[in-house]
Amino acid sequence: MIELNLAFVIQMVNFGILVLILNLFLYKPIRKVLAERRQVVESAREKTVAVDAEVQEKMARYEARLHEAKLEAGNQRAEALKQAQIEETAVLEKARKEASDSLASIRTRVASEAAQARELLKKQAEALSGDICEKILGRSL
Repeated sequence: MIELNLAFVIQMVNFGILVLILNLFLYKPIRKVLAERRQVVESAREKTVAVDAEVQEKMARYEARLHEAKLEAGNQRAEALKQAQIEETAVLEKARKEASDSLASIRTRVASEAAQARELLKKQAEALSGDICEKILGRSL
């Protein structure tokens, strides 16, 4: 049977002190690092959403410009059929080229920004992992 004596009370006090020390020096710093990491990831997600919204906005503007170009070509076709066919071909070719160039530049920029974001996240993850290792090991790497 378990005896409740002074040794048991001392062991319980030692255990409580150990829990307090571990909480102060181990658990709280780890939680802080994890919270900071979560914040960095969330900000990167928000930036990604913002870039995606910007791309969608530019695509909508592109679609609107293309639609306007088609309407203009249709009006010219009504004025003079033969002249309108020649002008329509030129306008549509120009719009396709602009659209292709615009789309290519948007895709290039989005890819570049995504690569920059990935690189930034990679650097921050490396820095955070180094900080975590230093804190856990208690010495500089």
